[in-house]
Amino acid sequence: MADNPLDSLFSRLGRFPDVESANLQAWDATDKLLLDSATDILASGAVQPGRLAIIGDRYGALTLGALALTAATRSTAAGSTLAGSGDGPVRVHQDLITGEQALRRNASALGVDGGFEQHQLGAGLLAGATLVLLQLPKSLAELEEIADAVARHADPGVVLLAGGRVKHMSLGMNAVLERYFGEVQPQLARQKSRILLARGPRPATNAPPFPVAEANAELGLTVCARGAVFAGTGLDIGTRFLLEFLPDMPQARRVVDLGCGTGILAAMYARANPGARVTATDQSAAAVESARATADANGLADRVTALQDDAMATLPDASADLILLNPPFHVGAAVHAGAGIKLIEAAGRVLAPGGELWTVFNSHLHYQPALQRLVGPTREVGRNPKFTVTASIRKSAGV
Repeated sequence: MADNPLDSLFSRLGRFPDVESANLQAWDATDKLLLDSATDILASGAVQPGRLAIIGDRYGALTLGALALTAATRSTAAGSTLAGSGDGPVRVHQDLITGEQALRRNASALGVDGGFEQHQLGAGLLAGATLVLLQLPKSLAELEEIADAVARHADPGVVLLAGGRVKHMSLGMNAVLERYFGEVQPQLARQKSRILLARGPRPATNAPPFPVAEANAELGLTVCARGAVFAGTGLDIGTRFLLEFLPDMPQARRVVDLGCGTGILAAMYARANPGARVTATDQSAAAVESARATADANGLADRVTALQDDAMATLPDASADLILLNPPFHVGAAVHAGAGIKLIEAAGRVLAPGGELWTVFNSHLHYQPALQRLVGPTREVGRNPKFTVTASIRKSAGV
């Protein structure tokens, strides 16, 4: 039996610049199941060879795996190639900038020069696509935005293979897909992963379901959201708690909302402090688009700038007087403090001496030692049964 070219490839993939750890991989069994299933369905003739689009490729396993399988197929002159037949490069959409960067880095490390293009979700990604591979997202809202885009823009004969870990899948995912496709077939599980096969896209007669905008009466703010953004147009409880201390925060001129989501913190601070210029930054393209729309909807576009970035990597040292942070406590599906530590370390670099970092976090994560070490003197500002709010002052160099 021939060696599977995926085995060697996957073993060489890294997650950088995302958090890397012994218990965090750059691929999972769903990646392999999606690629194997796509190869089988093409070989059966059930899908016409054409453009391949990939959505949700976390670190490049799907994209580089498709290219590896295509090279192996062409070398044996057998069957239809996974990446299509002369229809151009694989097109891929990754919401997170860390995923985009990891794909390019892994491609370089593997000696892959070209063969794929990175796109935003939309017609540029999906036009003419006859096969779409999707790592199922965590939220049904994000899945709905993706399903609508595939049905709206892809080839009428498109087949969507949507895969995920069984423990994270729900019947709600089937229901979302059934709203946009005439046929949805759950496939047999393998290694605790399963694929939902969808075909027969329904005609797109209505406007796209996202972005959405909703007036939040509690805040007096219009909140805008794409499907992939955390909490949608709602106010997550950590942000709500941090906003209780908005009157106590310093009146700063150069402010960053780090991990901005829909931009609620950025908008509320800018509205309360007209002299501030706020950078709302997030690794998620959907979050940055949402934050930009939220600022515009509330007349704050001249004071809030939205920036997609990885932990403020493009911001200069000592360039902020105040950073607001509601750090994540998940890396993918795993509870892991590494993502928060990475952001705290970045805050220590970007804050000017004497600048402040205001953070809200799940109390059980005990971030205070890291805040003290990586930023400077840290005091507890508030605590409730779930969250802690702290303020850290950036110590001067050499102190």
